[in-house]
Formats: sequence, C-alpha cells, structure tokens
Amino acid sequence: MNSLSAIAQATPGVATADLVLLLTVFVLAVFVGFEIITRIPPTLHTPLMSGSNAISGITLVGAVLSLEAGFGGGAKFLGAAAVIFATMNVVGGFLVTHRMLEMFRRKPAPRRTQEQTHNSSRHS
Repeated sequence: MNSLSAIAQATPGVATADLVLLLTVFVLAVFVGFEIITRIPPTLHTPLMSGSNAISGITLVGAVLSLEAGFGGGAKFLGAAAVIFATMNVVGGFLVTHRMLEMFRRKPAPRRTQEQTHNSSRHS
C-alpha cells in the first residue's frame, strides 16, 4: 500500500483523486508564493505584510472552526497546530509592520532653548 492511499484511507470522505488534486494545488501554491515573495521590492514589504496578516487572520478563524468540528484526533492535532502557527504569524507580522512603520516616521525637531531663541533674534 502506498502512502497516498494510506492517507486517503485515514481521511474518510475524501477520494484519492481529490487528495491528489489538493496536494497538487498546495505544491504549486508553495512554488508560486516563493517566486513572488523573492521578487518583491523592499518598498512594498510593509503593505504586503498587512495583507499577509489579514490572510493569517482568516487562517486562524478556519483553524478554530476546524477544532470545533467533530473530526478525529488527527484533524484536531492539525487544527491546534494551525491555531498556534497562525497566531505566531499574526502577532509577528504586526510587530514587524509596526517596527517598519516606525522607521518611516519623522523624528521630532529638537526643542530650542530660550538662550538659543534669544541669540538667533539678536543676529537677525
């Protein structure tokens, strides 16, 4: 028995052809995602991070819903792992986005003392 049919037997209700299709889509998404991310210019990283946080939030909701569904122990384990990883991704994404936005903020101008103001008005 090959591993694909073993996985199909472990997931009742999912045909082997459906499983092959889902795995194919997943592998293609990994390759396309990698190619896209490596070609992004640095100026677009912050807006894309915000979009990634939104997608991770949707993943988090889906993981919580899968935990509440009445699936077996393997699905509950994967759902719990998805909740943990999606939460780490959302929190880390927000921290990185906040730090990147801090880099683009203007520094406040140093306050002038009365002596500096008085001296500059004399020279004028």
